[in-house]
Amino acid sequence: MQADPDSSSPAAPFRPTLRFLFAHPAHLIALGFGSGLPRRAPGTVGTLWAWVAFLVMERWLSSAAIGWVILASLPIGWWACTVTARHMQIADPGSIVWDEVVAFWIVLWVVLPGGLLAQLIAFGLFRFFDAVKPGPVGWADRLFKPHASDDGTMRWSAAGFGILFDDLVAAFCTLLVIAAWRAAW
Repeated sequence: MQADPDSSSPAAPFRPTLRFLFAHPAHLIALGFGSGLPRRAPGTVGTLWAWVAFLVMERWLSSAAIGWVILASLPIGWWACTVTARHMQIADPGSIVWDEVVAFWIVLWVVLPGGLLAQLIAFGLFRFFDAVKPGPVGWADRLFKPHASDDGTMRWSAAGFGILFDDLVAAFCTLLVIAAWRAAW
């Protein structure tokens, strides 16, 4: 069942399809160019897609240019996540993976150049913080979850920001652990 994109009342959850993916540019971005479509572990698949996309960008772009891509991806992602969540009528659908994509790009941008082991550790730590949501990540996840305005309608822009925010905190925690590990050794 697909939600009515213009409705402000929640509809039954649905799995996005290829048709939904290509129905709006925001869907394509928010669903990680299709990496958020798998039924199992869409966040992990989205993070793997982010890793591959980053390695491709690294081949063709300077570190500064990648930083600009990441910076531009944040407001674009906020818009895409807001629109897609509103169209799906779910505050934080698991199939929206742009939050994992941008957050993991930040991790890789800071960690690289690093070998495969460093990248695997970064991937494992990021997935841990994103999935388990310990401490500050759990706080960030709850901070923007669903907020209705005074008239009872969903504040979709807050939901869209919340989708990104907890993953940015997960990226920060990942980088903090990596920095502490590097400092200790």
